[in-house]
Formats: sequence, C-alpha cells, structure tokens
Amino acid sequence: QVQLEESGGGLAHPGGSLRLSCTASGSIFSIKLMGWYRQAPGKQRELVADITSGGRTNYGDSVKGRFTISRDNAKNTVYLQMNSLKPEDTAVYYCNQGRVVPGPTPVKLLEVWGQGTLVTVSS
Repeated sequence: QVQLEESGGGLAHPGGSLRLSCTASGSIFSIKLMGWYRQAPGKQRELVADITSGGRTNYGDSVKGRFTISRDNAKNTVYLQMNSLKPEDTAVYYCNQGRVVPGPTPVKLLEVWGQGTLVTVSS
C-alpha cells in the first residue's frame, strides 16, 4: 500500500519561505510522477508543481519563479521550496504520486494523495 507523508507546513510572513517534504513508501518511487497541489478555502484544487521521473518540472502560473520542486530518489522524497510567499499562497498543500500514460496526448494519472499540510501566509 502506497503512503505519502507530508511535512513542513506552517505559518510564514509575506515574503518569507517554507519548504515542504513528502516521503513515499510502498512504491517504486523513482519511476513515479510526483506533484504538489493546493486547495484554498472555497476554491478548487490546483496544480502547484510536478516533476517526472526524469526530472522534468512543470509549474502553475501563479508560482513560477517563486517555487521550486525537486526530488531525491534515494530518499523517496519530493520537496517544494516556496520563496517570496504571498497571502494568496495560503492553502492546504497535498502531495501526489502518479504516472504519465504515454501516447499522442500523454495523460497524467493522479493515483495517491497525501493527507495535506496547511500553509498559512500572514503578517
């Protein structure tokens, strides 16, 4: 059974930084697509960033240039470094493990979710 354990959420001031971590167990981590999503109150869950097994990254428009996703396959862990935080970054952040189905139009399958970690950006 695959499990994802997130850590690193909390309170930050505007302009500050936080780093989220997500450690996976029960899967072949190195071949998986790993991602971070977030959901703010009253809003839909949205992509923050994801990273393929080969290290290709993809970011949501609102976080480009501020957030960095990375992975350490030896530790089965994916990270999200969040800099220049804004109040609108306040949300529950979820780690996701999935895979990309190849084809003429590759499809991302989001298979397993973590329990979420709350990030609050406030002065």
